[in-house]
Amino acid sequence: MSTINTQARPAVVTVGQSKPGRRVARRSGLAGYGFVSLYAILLTAFGVLPTFYAIYLALTNADGQFVGLGQFIRTAQDFRFPLAFLNAAGYVVIWLVVLLVMTIGLALILHQRARAVSSAFRFVFYLPGALVGVAGILVWLFMLDPAVSPASGLLNALGFTSFTAVIAPGNLATIFVIMAFWTGAGGWIVVMYGALNNIPLEIMDAARVDGASTWQIAWRIQIPMIKQWIAYMAILAFAGGTQIFAEPQLVYNASGSGINPTWSPNQLAYSYAFDNNDFNGAAAISLYLLVIGLAAAALIVSRTGLFSTKDDA
Repeated sequence: MSTINTQARPAVVTVGQSKPGRRVARRSGLAGYGFVSLYAILLTAFGVLPTFYAIYLALTNADGQFVGLGQFIRTAQDFRFPLAFLNAAGYVVIWLVVLLVMTIGLALILHQRARAVSSAFRFVFYLPGALVGVAGILVWLFMLDPAVSPASGLLNALGFTSFTAVIAPGNLATIFVIMAFWTGAGGWIVVMYGALNNIPLEIMDAARVDGASTWQIAWRIQIPMIKQWIAYMAILAFAGGTQIFAEPQLVYNASGSGINPTWSPNQLAYSYAFDNNDFNGAAAISLYLLVIGLAAAALIVSRTGLFSTKDDA
């Protein structure tokens, strides 16, 4: 009997503690709903509603008359349209390759270092991202001008003797990737490092005991186990890459109209809206970018199982 009573006591204690536990859970749930509701309000105000307004503009003309796909056809027939999208496509390809390889590679290297060393380097990598994006681009405009750059010797050795030579059309995509990587990759390195820290140490130790090399552990264990984070980064990087605007616009302004003012689709949409006062055409171009981004996101999600759970496996 004493044994039975002893075994029954934990159940009684658990029942007695259930009310405070419920209150804590209820408060936590309300806090969660509060944060989500604030996000939902902001998403609706600055994401959903502008999207529906852009759809309305793209399907109508300046007089508010419904024109169907007329705006999409008209903008696609603009001689600047294919070149702008080809420029963006070339940039996105280089940007994704450089971002994925460099951020994952640097995160893996940092993960192998001592905690103090990796913390210092993570801070150094993240520091450029603390600059406002436009300020970071301005820094690079200064660095790429052989007349004032502290790296003028290197630029001259590469055959660039003037700012005009540096920003030649064939170099623009690479230049914009350098700017974007310098200002944005540090944050992703920190994210990938955090994802690597979530891998159980038992798995890593077992692989080492089985004789796996550092390369084999990275390629066969670490990268597959953080593939969902890599997919998440790829989706956001693709969306941001297709919408490139600040880099070519500032280079255009700094060069004294030395490059194409509609180099990217967003610049073309800007020209439609503010040079031609054609907001309907600009909305159509923005929806082209939206569809491309959603299609790429759907492809990545379907191939990587970004939202899959253990129960789905």
